Amino acid sequence: MHKMAANEANVNQNIAAQNEQAGQIDVDEDPNMVQWRGNLVTEKEAKALRHVFDNLQDHFGHQRPDPRVRFNHVSLAHPGHGQKWHGDVDFTYDIDGDHCKLNYIGMDVCIDLAPKLVHKHGQPLLNDYGSTWLYVYLPQLSIDRVKSYMKAGTGWDVSGEGFIDDNNRSMVAIEVKLCNESGQPEPSFWVVKDKDASGGRGSMSFSRIGSVQEVAAQPHQQRIHRGIGIFSISMEVDGTSNLEPTPGTWDEANLSFTLVSARTWGVTDCVAPIVYAPSKRHLD
Repeated sequence: MHKMAANEANVNQNIAAQNEQAGQIDVDEDPNMVQWRGNLVTEKEAKALRHVFDNLQDHFGHQRPDPRVRFNHVSLAHPGHGQKWHGDVDFTYDIDGDHCKLNYIGMDVCIDLAPKLVHKHGQPLLNDYGSTWLYVYLPQLSIDRVKSYMKAGTGWDVSGEGFIDDNNRSMVAIEVKLCNESGQPEPSFWVVKDKDASGGRGSMSFSRIGSVQEVAAQPHQQRIHRGIGIFSISMEVDGTSNLEPTPGTWDEANLSFTLVSARTWGVTDCVAPIVYAPSKRHLD
């Protein structure tokens, strides 16, 4: 990733993890900037952040209307070694006719904080589970819709890498990353505290109870939680070091999801969690 892109990613991760604050113009800094969760962002970015994080709008979900979001063309970069090119996906939301860019999308998911089995020597089969990564589950139709938006917006077909299919239930498990690097905010975990039944999910009130890693370490929270996960997405494509791959002429894109925040409203016993290392045919 270029230095500028890396800095932008760090800023966005910090923005996404701060405590909620009302967006107000700070004229001492820049009259075109507003506050969102303690960070100065452009008015359009604040509008998109409130739309996705606060109002829970235009996310991918079962029996949800098609999200008014476009996946944008991805600029790929080569790290200087190997055969893979990398890029971050960003998105444009249509919010009342205003087109606002953002680095995040939301999806209806079940977030698996259930403990995993260990083998007979007492060592974890799924190393660092709940610390650097975890599973989320969602309907096959939801991930198919994400793939179709990716194809329509960027031209790239999406591979099956990183997806574990459960054909019996028409569900998909995704291995998602959790930020745990020093100096970087961990993904936040929110639970519903109030709900206006007439207003739908956008009218729910949530309370932050800690990071995903902190919640996952609490035995009474080690369940499968229903809610909306908000993710950043990166991609990698096989190619050659001296020629940037383009859609339609190279292999499919492998997507990588990083959980930034979770808004949850309950637990479910209707989804059987993965408790041991599954087949690696779709995992890195």
